[in-house]
Amino acid sequence: MSNQQLFGDADAGSDPASDPSVGSGDPSHDSRADHARPRAVPSSMPLAARLRPRNLDEYVGQTDALGPGTPLRSMLDQGELRSLLLWGPPGVGKTSLATVIAAHIDAAWTEISAVTAGVKDVRRIIEEGRSRQQIRDRRTVLFVDEIHRFSKSQQDALLPGVEAGWVTLIGATTENPFFELNAPLLSRCQLIRLQPLTNDDIRALLDRACADDQRGFGGRVSLDEEAIDHLLHVGDGDARASLSALEVAAAAAGVTTAGPEGPTATIQQNDVAQAMQRFRYDKTADGHYDQVSAFIKSLRGSDPDAAVYWLIRMLESGEDPRFLARRMVIFASEDVGLADRQALPTALAAFDALDKVGLPEARYALTHAAIAMAVAPKSNSVTRAIGAGLEAVRRHGNLDVPAHLRDSHYRGAADIGHGAGYDYPHDHPGGFVPDQHHLPDELQGARFYEPSRHGHEGAVADRVAELRRLAAEQTRGGRKGPSVSNQKDGRP
Repeated sequence: MSNQQLFGDADAGSDPASDPSVGSGDPSHDSRADHARPRAVPSSMPLAARLRPRNLDEYVGQTDALGPGTPLRSMLDQGELRSLLLWGPPGVGKTSLATVIAAHIDAAWTEISAVTAGVKDVRRIIEEGRSRQQIRDRRTVLFVDEIHRFSKSQQDALLPGVEAGWVTLIGATTENPFFELNAPLLSRCQLIRLQPLTNDDIRALLDRACADDQRGFGGRVSLDEEAIDHLLHVGDGDARASLSALEVAAAAAGVTTAGPEGPTATIQQNDVAQAMQRFRYDKTADGHYDQVSAFIKSLRGSDPDAAVYWLIRMLESGEDPRFLARRMVIFASEDVGLADRQALPTALAAFDALDKVGLPEARYALTHAAIAMAVAPKSNSVTRAIGAGLEAVRRHGNLDVPAHLRDSHYRGAADIGHGAGYDYPHDHPGGFVPDQHHLPDELQGARFYEPSRHGHEGAVADRVAELRRLAAEQTRGGRKGPSVSNQKDGRP
């Protein structure tokens, strides 16, 4: 596939400047300008940009979305394309996928940023797409980076052009589109979920960067295995981060230009570590896991000072804040549980604040959550309940659901005994039926949840003990115990 086919709207031999979608000088257009003109990739471009794929065969990763037989690949192989939303974390190939898709179907390419473009820009591009389709019978791909930043009015401005087919929209977002985009736009797009690249994917890109004669280092840079491992972990699924780290390390070793001519270098792990512009702990070895472990153990050990220290140290070292937020959400149920009913909402609120505010301001919410987790009373009863449940399921397999608990909300269910004998708890004092069992017959009397008496869970323990006492009395055939008041504090 020629460079002329890759980007741009010029037919063979025509001047791309005559096309309004290319090199117009308008800030809403792609600054890469006259894509159609064959030329060498400037060595001044960042390595990650130089290595963008030129066709589908060069595209690395995302086989679940683009592999042979997938709906998207089948559509492209037929020369068809509908509007797409590419959803995934940074550096997984959203922009690269959009460009090779446009090239594959020989469509004009127009790119805008949701940060800088307004409704006027959107309407102008749609009008250009309409004219191009009517005059040249050629499609226009409109790529909108960070489409989640579009306001409702900007999203609404896209709808007529997308619906009429004057432009084929490809939007890229790192945010959940179901939360950020309006329903009419979502309904007109096919959602493609892109995952972090695997280590094998990023290794392939690193190999290409070292070997490529035109866009890479032309064989003048080699990597030892430890350096590769370090680069993989620096990126953590983000190809751009790994390639940028390689470029910095190569420059520090004296290799600053693309192509096969010039100095050579063998990059080692220490070279990668020293080339990083910010202090980072080594994610390839024990440093990363040791500090995460120290953070979690500080939370579990009810030491807010240590928890704050390890949290801030990891954030300053470049740790993914979403990883730390996830760990606190897990901790809230694993190590606090019902001992503090506010732990999980607090952790989730910090995670939500991180998504909405971003760093550095989200440090307040993350630190707030870390302190709350550290000072909260602790209980691992949820963890122990999971373990007991897993043991029972694995030991006994798929036991039958008791007949009175089976679904009875369909015609004929009563004829086969489904739901027969079920006693509706809200028809009883206290909303509890002591003699009604809810486990398979083989597990009657089994105990999975054993509450602690820490914090709020002490009240929960009283509640559970009372319920179990009433149930046991009925099982023994004794008198029916007193009703359990709905006002009793501590209901889980």
